[in-house]
Amino acid sequence: MAAGETQLYAKVFNKLKGRSTPSLLDPLLGMGFPAHTALKALAATGRKTAEEASNWLHCHCNDPSLDDPIPQEYALFLCPTGPLLDKLQEFWRESRRQCAKNRAHEVFPHITLCDFFTCEDQKVECLYEALKRAGDRTLGAFPSAVSLVLHSSISYLGFFVNDSPADIIREFAVMFATEASILADCTVKPCTKQLHLTLAHKFYPHHQRTLEQLARAINPSHSCQWTAALYSRDMRFVHYQTLRVLFQYKPQNVDELTLSPGDYIFVDPTQQEEASEGWVIGISQRTGCRGFLPENYTERASECDTWVRHRTYTFSVAPDLSSRKDSEASSRRNGEPNPPSSSRSLSSLQSLQATIVRRSVLVVRHGERVDQIFGKSWLQQCTTPDGRYYRPDLNFPHGLPKRSRGIKDFENDPPLSSCGIFQSRMAGEALLDSGIRIASVFSSPALRCVQTAKHILGELKLEKKVKIRVEPGIFEWTKWEAGKTTPTLMTLEEMKEADFNVSLDYRSRLWVCASAKKTKRKENGSW
Repeated sequence: MAAGETQLYAKVFNKLKGRSTPSLLDPLLGMGFPAHTALKALAATGRKTAEEASNWLHCHCNDPSLDDPIPQEYALFLCPTGPLLDKLQEFWRESRRQCAKNRAHEVFPHITLCDFFTCEDQKVECLYEALKRAGDRTLGAFPSAVSLVLHSSISYLGFFVNDSPADIIREFAVMFATEASILADCTVKPCTKQLHLTLAHKFYPHHQRTLEQLARAINPSHSCQWTAALYSRDMRFVHYQTLRVLFQYKPQNVDELTLSPGDYIFVDPTQQEEASEGWVIGISQRTGCRGFLPENYTERASECDTWVRHRTYTFSVAPDLSSRKDSEASSRRNGEPNPPSSSRSLSSLQSLQATIVRRSVLVVRHGERVDQIFGKSWLQQCTTPDGRYYRPDLNFPHGLPKRSRGIKDFENDPPLSSCGIFQSRMAGEALLDSGIRIASVFSSPALRCVQTAKHILGELKLEKKVKIRVEPGIFEWTKWEAGKTTPTLMTLEEMKEADFNVSLDYRSRLWVCASAKKTKRKENGSW
């Protein structure tokens, strides 16, 4: 069977007159891989090198679908580069930060030229030839500047391409579709309607005004070199959720997946009946295997993160040579150029600074507390007969701060567990990565909350610079109504002695209750 397949594919590739595919296919055949799986690996890796295809095959040695004749789906996009891409990516970041994620964030900035279509693995090289032929025929007529006009509605925001450039771009898409249908024997539907570059789609109506303001900061006349890029995806997982693995995981049972940071997992939300709480059933893109995995080891990823970039055709009309070099030298993981931050314009930096200056309130819940894990009797588990603290489990904290009334007061004012401390530091690390600047910190007087604030500030490198303002008004008093006694909390002096950088001068701005009579404090001349 393998020999017959080799002869068949040899006849097909002899027609390509010495192009790159035989040099990629032959080493794989020489390693003993069947022709159909070797071609499948080449298509899945973008036909870049035989080594990548070989690695893909070794990873998929246990993939139950390896021999299935399932082709990739392909699409052709027109992608901006240079200063215009800088501004679009800045819009992507700011729109997500201010207005949450919408459908446009699933894909990089682009103009769709052809809808997704299937192509047999042995004919993918013909798509590359179709792209080159269509590009060569259009290159001389391609517009030196593509005019973009902003359009906004209650659920869509984007740039429309004006008529004259749009006609030429549509003609290029039709040429590619025609050549692909002839050379690769596949059905390609070019986009002949209004061409557009989507900025936001299916967003909340009350975010429309904010998105429009961000979009107006984009100057569509920015220097731009347009590139036609051919991408592929696995057609089986189009309607699945995509997860990105954050932490390594070694299976404890035979029906679990091995996870490595950076892996992508496809999850069908409609087929999770067998999974226990906190677990999901998914298929690994890296291995093709199916199994259970802990959901909290992953995060949601974008749809295009698993797409494979194949070939591109650049319309060299950008007048700015330096921006062209920048865009060619850098690339994102999903294949789109990502110029360095130094290429940002002055207006971009000013806009970013203005965004940072805007004031926001971040509400953070405290980390995991010991009584949530070890129960109400946790204090008895870590106390010696003479009343000293010891660590019976690694999830107990290393130690407890000193309190004037002794260790008993921790019973109703528990500390963070070791995992809770780790969670707090992770939150601080995430805030540091986001670039957010912290001006003031307010905390409940509960020990777990002050500890959370301390570790967040530690990761932000602000532990010694920003004092924690202990605010009794945000303590959850009603949480203790069912208890026999009101918890005794640490005093500011005790916190200071325990190395918490709390403010001794802060006075509450909130309503307080004293002797059953409500009073209100005044500070800095205002209520």
